[in-house]
Amino acid sequence: MRLPSTTYRIQLRAGVTFETVEGLLPYLDDLGVSDLYLSPIFRAGTGSTHGYDVIDPTEIEPELGGRESFARLARAARERGMGVILDIVPNHTAFSPENPWLREVLRHGRESRYARHFDIDWSKGRLILPFLAAPFETRLAEGAIAVAEAADGPVLTDGPLEIPLRPGSVPDDLDPPALRKLHASQPWRLADWRLERDGITHRRFFNITGLIGMRIEEPEVFEDMHRLTFDLVDEGFVTALRVDHVDGLADPTGYLRRLRERVGDRPIWVEKILVGDEDLPEEWPVEGTTGYEAARAIAQVLTDDEGLVRLDSAWRQTTGRTGSFMQTLRQAKGEVLRNELAAELHQLIGLAQRAADRAPHVEVGPEFLREAIGALLVAFPRYRTYFDKDPAREEDASLWEAVVAEAVERPRSDAAIRFLAEVVRNPKTKEEVAFRARFQQVTGALLAKAHEDTASFRYNRYLAANEVGAEPDHATLDAGGFDWRLQKRLRVQPAGLTLTSSHDTKRSEDARMRLVAISHFPEDFVTLYRDASSRVPGASDVSANFRWYLCQSLLAIWDEASTDLGDRLADHAEKALREAKRITFWTDPVEEAETPALDWARALAADWGRHLPTAATSIMERGRALSEIQLALKMTMPGIPDIYQGAEAGHHFLTDPDNRRPVDFDRLARLAGEDGADGRKARLTRKLAWLRRDEAEFFAKAEAHFERAAEMRWTMRRVAGDRTLVVTMDVSGAAPPDDGAIWPGEQDRSESSVSMHWE
Repeated sequence: MRLPSTTYRIQLRAGVTFETVEGLLPYLDDLGVSDLYLSPIFRAGTGSTHGYDVIDPTEIEPELGGRESFARLARAARERGMGVILDIVPNHTAFSPENPWLREVLRHGRESRYARHFDIDWSKGRLILPFLAAPFETRLAEGAIAVAEAADGPVLTDGPLEIPLRPGSVPDDLDPPALRKLHASQPWRLADWRLERDGITHRRFFNITGLIGMRIEEPEVFEDMHRLTFDLVDEGFVTALRVDHVDGLADPTGYLRRLRERVGDRPIWVEKILVGDEDLPEEWPVEGTTGYEAARAIAQVLTDDEGLVRLDSAWRQTTGRTGSFMQTLRQAKGEVLRNELAAELHQLIGLAQRAADRAPHVEVGPEFLREAIGALLVAFPRYRTYFDKDPAREEDASLWEAVVAEAVERPRSDAAIRFLAEVVRNPKTKEEVAFRARFQQVTGALLAKAHEDTASFRYNRYLAANEVGAEPDHATLDAGGFDWRLQKRLRVQPAGLTLTSSHDTKRSEDARMRLVAISHFPEDFVTLYRDASSRVPGASDVSANFRWYLCQSLLAIWDEASTDLGDRLADHAEKALREAKRITFWTDPVEEAETPALDWARALAADWGRHLPTAATSIMERGRALSEIQLALKMTMPGIPDIYQGAEAGHHFLTDPDNRRPVDFDRLARLAGEDGADGRKARLTRKLAWLRRDEAEFFAKAEAHFERAAEMRWTMRRVAGDRTLVVTMDVSGAAPPDDGAIWPGEQDRSESSVSMHWE
C-alpha cells in the first residue's frame, strides 16, 4: 500500500478549479506535500460552495473543469509522484429536482428504477416535498401554482420551483380544481417548508432537509453511487479515499468491507468522530480516521491546567453560570430532539410502534415510546454503536448497558425503555432490525447538533475545548496521558490522518492556540474582558456570557493588517447566537435580539483597532509559540499529517464560512523567505513535510515517547533502531539547538519554540 507522507486539503469551488490546483502543484511539491486531498468533485447543486450536496455521483462537476480537466490534474500530480485523495459522500445526495435520480422518482414514483435508491418511507404514502412558502392550498388560491413544459416533460411550478409530473397526468383544463386534482394524483405532495420539522417522509442528513439519505447498503445502490469513483480508481487517477459521515450509514462495517474489496490496497480514511477513549472498530478495513481526536489531544496537553481552573472561576463569577458542559449538553439534546430533529424522533416512534405491535408480550403506546426513545438518546454519549452482528463488540455492549442503566432512572415507566434496549441489542424481527438501524443513525445526528451546534455556543468558558469531538469538561491532558494516546495511536491507527484544521473545525489551528494561550495567562484575559465590558459602548445590552465569547473570538482571529475584522466577528456572532438557540434561531431569527450583540462585536473590533490592549499582546505571543509546538507535534507524532489549505502560514479563522475564505497562494509561495511569524511557520512546515517525505520508512516504524522535561518544556522522541529524532518544545523560548540541528536554522534560531535533532 502506498501511504502519503503529508497530505494537503484543498477546498474546490468558489473559483478554485482543477486547472487552479494543477497550477499549484509546483508549489505544493516544493512544500513537501505528497498527496492532494480534494473536497468532493461530483456534480453538485447549483451554487454549491462545498460539494457535499451531490446531485449526480456519476458525473464530475463541469464548473470544476469536468472529467478531462480532472484527468489532466491527476496525471500532472502522478508525474511528480503525488497522489490524489478523493472525498466521497455515500450517505446522502441533494433532495432537489436538480438531482436526476430523484427527478426520475418524482416523475414515476415507486415504479422508478431509483425509488429504492433513496431512504424514503413509502409506507407513509406520497413523498413529502416541503418546498413551498405556504401550504399548497394557499399557494393555489394565490395563483402561484401552474403547469409548464421542461426539457424532460411537464412540471408543476411555483415561481422558479419545478416538480416533474407523472406522464399522462396533465389534463387539458388547468383551472384551480384541476390543478388540485393533478397535484393529488402525483407520487409526491408539495407542502409548506415548515413541515420539515416533523412531517417529512425521507431520511435526511442531520436536520438538513435538502439532503436525502441513500440506501447504500443495497448492492445496486452501492454500485451506482460509486461507479465513477471506481472508474477513477481503476484508471489510477485516484489513489486514496476519504469517506464522509460514515456513521450515517445503516451498516458502516458492511459498507467499508465492500469498499475495501473493490478498491484493493488504496488507503481509506473515514470521517469518524471518536469520543473520549473510544476505539475505532477493529473490524473496519481502513487506515484510520481523519484525525479530530489527534487535534483534541494536542490542545489538551498544551492547556495549562492550573490556569484553566482560574479561568473557570473567573467565568463563573463574572457570568453567574453554574454546572458542567455535560449538563448543558443534556439539556441541549432534549431541546434539539424536540425541535431540530423532531422529524427523526417521530420516525423512530413509528418504527418502534411497528416493532412493538409484532411483540406479543409488549403493550406500549406512542407516548411511552417517545419517552423511552428520548431517554436512550439523551443518555447516549457517543456518535453511535455498531450492533450489526453477533457477537457484538465488547465496547458496544458495555456502553449500551451503561446507557440503559442511566435511561431507566428517570421515566414514569421503564417497560418501553427495556423493550427498546433489547431491540437495539438483539432484534428478532425485520421491524426490530429497522428500528435498530435508524436508531444507530440518529444518535450521531443528535450528538453533533446538540454538542457542536448548540451546547458549544452556550458553554463559553474556554472555547479552545469547544471543538468537534472535544470534551470541554476534560480540557487538559498531562504528559503521561498524551504519551498513552500516542501509544494507542501507534497500535490502533498508525496511518490515520492527523489534522489541526479542517473545513469543519470550529476554530482554525492558530486561532485555537491563541485560545489555549488564555489558560497560560488567565488574569490577562480577565483583564481584557473587564476592560472591554467597561469601556466599549453597548456592553450592558449583551449578556456577560456572550461578551466572554466575543472577547475570545476576536482574540482568536486578531490581525492588525485586516480591514474587515468587525464584519467577520459580527457575522460569526450572528451564527453563534442562532446556533445557541436561546434568543434567536435560524428558522425564526429575532433581529432585535441579535442587533445589540452584533453592534458590540463591531465596536469591540474597532476599539482594539485603535489601541490593542497590552494583555492581548502577551496572549497572542504565547499563542504563536503554542502554534509552532502544535505544528511540530502534528508533523512528527504517529499518523499522517494533514495540512488544511493556507495553514502553512498563520491561520486565524472561526467556523465556516470564515474558514473557507479564499487562499492567497501567491503570498504563501513567497513566505518561506520572509521574516516574522508567518515566514517562520512556513519554513517549519516545509522542513517537517520534507522530513516526513525523506524519512518515510523511519516514521512508519518509529516508536513514540512523550514527556514533560521542565515546567514549560516537552520532549517527544521517535525511535527506530539506532536512530532517534528528538523534538524539544518550549513555550517560553527554546534552548539553543545543538550543532547540526534539523531545526531551527540561523534565520529562526533566536525566536523558535521548537528544536529538532538526531541522536
